[in-house]
Amino acid sequence: MFYREAGDFKTSYVDDGQTFPIRFDRYRYYAVLVVAFAVVPFVINDYWVNSIFLPFLIYAIAAIGLNILTGYCGQVSLGTGGFMAVGAYACYKFMTGVDIWIGGEQYALPPINIFFSVILAGIVTAFVGMLFGLPSLRIKGFYLAVATLAAQFFLVWLFNKWEWSFNYSASGQINAPERGVFGVAVTGPNTHAWAAYLFCLVFLTILAIMARNLTRGSMGRKWMAIRDMDIAAEIIGVNPLRAKLSAFAVSSFYIGIAGALFFAVYLGAAEVGEAFGISKSFLVLFMVIVGGLGSVFGSFAGAAFLVLLPVLLKNVLVSGLGWPTDLAAHLEIMIVGGLIVTFLILEPHGLAQLWRVIKEKLRLWPFPH
Repeated sequence: MFYREAGDFKTSYVDDGQTFPIRFDRYRYYAVLVVAFAVVPFVINDYWVNSIFLPFLIYAIAAIGLNILTGYCGQVSLGTGGFMAVGAYACYKFMTGVDIWIGGEQYALPPINIFFSVILAGIVTAFVGMLFGLPSLRIKGFYLAVATLAAQFFLVWLFNKWEWSFNYSASGQINAPERGVFGVAVTGPNTHAWAAYLFCLVFLTILAIMARNLTRGSMGRKWMAIRDMDIAAEIIGVNPLRAKLSAFAVSSFYIGIAGALFFAVYLGAAEVGEAFGISKSFLVLFMVIVGGLGSVFGSFAGAAFLVLLPVLLKNVLVSGLGWPTDLAAHLEIMIVGGLIVTFLILEPHGLAQLWRVIKEKLRLWPFPH
C-alpha cells in the first residue's frame, strides 16, 4: 500500500518504455536528485565530502562499470584497479598537456579543460579495456579472471616504469594541478567541498542514467544473453565478438572516469602502486557482489555499504570507545570481511534483492496476501 502502482496506466509504448515506468519510482528519484543537487551542497563540510560523499560517488561509478561487465555480461574481471590507473594517468596527461613526436620533433599540446580531460581519460581506458578484453573471446570463467588479474599487475608495473606517463618526475608521483569549471576550482588545494561534490555528482548522474538505458536496451539484452549462455546467444544471432568487446569498452569507460575523478578530485596526488593496487580491484568487486550482480541500484547500494561501514566502525571504535587507531583498523578489516561473508551466505543476490523483497512487501501491506 505504501508502494503504490494502482491507477498507474500506460497509454503508449513510449510511456511503458520509460526509464522508470512506475510513477512512484519517478517521483522518488526526482526527490533524491533534488536533495542531492539543491540541499546537500549547502550543508556539507570538508569532512563529510572527503570521508563519505566523494568516495561514495566515485566508487559508485566504478561499481556500475564493473557491474556492466560482470553482472550483465558475465565476464569476470580482477583488473579494475589497473583500469582506474589508466584513467588517472590519462587524465593527468590531458590536464598537464600531452607531448607528442611528429617527424622527430616534439610538440606539447595545450592543457585540456578538466571536464573534457576526465571524459577523454574514460575513452582512453575504453580502448585499453577492449585490448585486454580480447582473451574473453577464447577463455572464460576462472581463466578470464586470471587474464584480467595479469592486466592489473602489468598496468601497475607499466605506470611505475614508464617515465613519460608521470612527466619524468623524480618521485614517480602524479599531482593534479588546479583546474576549474566556469571559474570554480574543482581540483587543487583551493577547491571547495561543494564544488568537488557537485563535479563528481554530475558525472555519476549522467553515467547512471546512461547505464540504466544501456542495460534495458538491445545492447543490454545481448550482454545478458552472453551471460546466460553464450553458445545459445550466438545461435540466435548475437555476435559474441561485438557483445563482449562492447561490454569491456563500456565498463572500462566508466572505470576510467572513476579513476580520473579518484586521482584529480579526491586524492589530488597518487602513486600507482598505493592508489591503484590489487586491493582496489577487490574492493570494487566486493561492492558489486554485496550490492547485487546485474543491478544498477545494487552498484549504489554496494558502494554505500563499503564506504559507510568502515567510517561508522572507526567512529564507534576510536571516537566512541577510545580504542587505539591501529587496533581499530585491524578489527575494522575483520568485521567488514565477516559481514561480507555473512551477508553473502544469507542473501547471495545482494542488497538489490533485499530492496526488491521490501517493495513486494510494501505493495501488499497491511494485507497478508
